[in-house]
Amino acid sequence: MNDLEKDMETKELNKEVPQENTPVTAENTIPEEIPSMKDFEEEINRSLHRIKEGELLKGTVIGISETEVTVDLGYYAEGIIPLEELSNDPRFSIKADINLGEEIYGVVIKEDDGKGNILLSKRNADDILSWTKLKEYLNNQEVKKVKIAQAVNGGVITYLEGIRGFIPASHLSLNYVEDLETWVNKEIEVIVITAGEETGKLVLSGKEVERNKAIADRNSKISRLQKGVVTTGTVEKIVPYGAFINIGDGLSGLVHISQICGKRIKSPNEIIKEGQEVTVKIIDIKDGKVSLSMKAVEETAEIVDAAEDVPSEYTSGGEVSTSLGSLLSKIKL
Repeated sequence: MNDLEKDMETKELNKEVPQENTPVTAENTIPEEIPSMKDFEEEINRSLHRIKEGELLKGTVIGISETEVTVDLGYYAEGIIPLEELSNDPRFSIKADINLGEEIYGVVIKEDDGKGNILLSKRNADDILSWTKLKEYLNNQEVKKVKIAQAVNGGVITYLEGIRGFIPASHLSLNYVEDLETWVNKEIEVIVITAGEETGKLVLSGKEVERNKAIADRNSKISRLQKGVVTTGTVEKIVPYGAFINIGDGLSGLVHISQICGKRIKSPNEIIKEGQEVTVKIIDIKDGKVSLSMKAVEETAEIVDAAEDVPSEYTSGGEVSTSLGSLLSKIKL
């Protein structure tokens, strides 16, 4: 072995054995891990996957211009969504409604747009995904907020999950709607009452939301009523079997003909008239119905003016079938 070979052998030994003054660390004792092919398997498969027309893809927005959106799909090519393929909503704004870094879905229109990109349609993807959501809203009666876009014959147009929806004039509100134009640009809460993907028919209702809220509010107030409460009310309707008394703020109850007075009468009209103010006592609350008595008032010794003075002992989860509204403002005990 010549001197050159000896020198090279010494250098190799020095590489393998740490010098006395060199601290032993993880860097010079543990070999660096090299990523295996398995670590890259998903990325490799994605890069080799051939895109087909009609396929639904998800990507990340990496570019926004006046005319198109560029999407990173994680494949061999980027996705391009032209402005006209972004949304069905005429109020859509490419600058306001699309953000860099946002994840969006697109349906493949063309595998190659002629420039090496994958041509996508977000509005087609929205249609596929939106009808699934709309059917869930229908099944769950989920309340959603929408903005009225325009008035048309017989109702108004709005958009929910990017799908054009129709609200009939009769379903806009519990109250009669005279001028549909006054509803344009208003935001209202609605539920889905028809979601026909095959026909593209989406029908919404704001009235049902109002009705459900009114019932919940009414039941809440009814639950605070109690037998024995006495109040004044107005006769709003006379029927052969008695009279309905409005006891304040839309809350009504029935005085049966046998509870109008202490004597036997053939018709309530013998004693009371519509519009007349009477004093009544709550004698029963069952299944959301309030039963009143004029006859029983004579047995009441004390009257309290303030509603807040009435103890809240009685509870009921039922509905009121006699146009019951808010808790009476003139309730007495």
